Amino acid sequence: MSVTELPLKSPRTTREGRALQKGQQTKAAIVDAALGLATQIGLEGLSIGALAEVTQMSKSGVFAHFGSREELQISVIREYHSRFEEEVFYPAMQEPRGLPRLRALFRNWMNRTSIEIDSGCIYISGAVEFDDRTGPVRDALVGSVKSWLAAMNRAVVQAKEEGHLRADIDEQQLAFEIHGLILALHYEARFLKNPGSIDRANAGFDNILKLYGAQDALPARLPNKSTKSTKASKE
Repeated sequence: MSVTELPLKSPRTTREGRALQKGQQTKAAIVDAALGLATQIGLEGLSIGALAEVTQMSKSGVFAHFGSREELQISVIREYHSRFEEEVFYPAMQEPRGLPRLRALFRNWMNRTSIEIDSGCIYISGAVEFDDRTGPVRDALVGSVKSWLAAMNRAVVQAKEEGHLRADIDEQQLAFEIHGLILALHYEARFLKNPGSIDRANAGFDNILKLYGAQDALPARLPNKSTKSTKASKE
């Protein structure tokens, strides 16, 4: 089929496509505003009315994009998780497997946490709001947190497989302790406003790696060049 024979889009199809694109852009803008609001007042504080006021839209206009307050909350959780992955997870995946990647995950997590000391963390505030509830919002929040913690646990397992951690460690215990550092940091820095909390969290991470026998960032199974050359000279 030649270019001249290709079917042309009708004006109606073009208009519908533009309307769909505009609708998606508007929804993305609403979710962005909702996320900013949720970090300040929590997921439970979100309402169609409050968001309409912030975005200077009508309540019916906001409602048309979500249909319910519950769907709005879930959309915020998904957006938060997506940004978390972009800032914390994906950049760390560029590092070599093992300790370099584990360090990158924690470093990126700390960088984000240092910002959220002022703005708030949806994972942590959401856990307080929905820890004793059931329903789709809690399920979405739990699913996001578990997905991230599973990624951290995989990084620990890989560091063990690469020989950067002791062979007898409990991977889940190590991941648990790393997660505990982040939770303690939020409490110390955001709630108690204790100075030096970030430095203590970083020191705690280094202590954990020392405790569990972390070696150099290079795979421990690789032969030491100086040892190899010394052995060759003796032979």
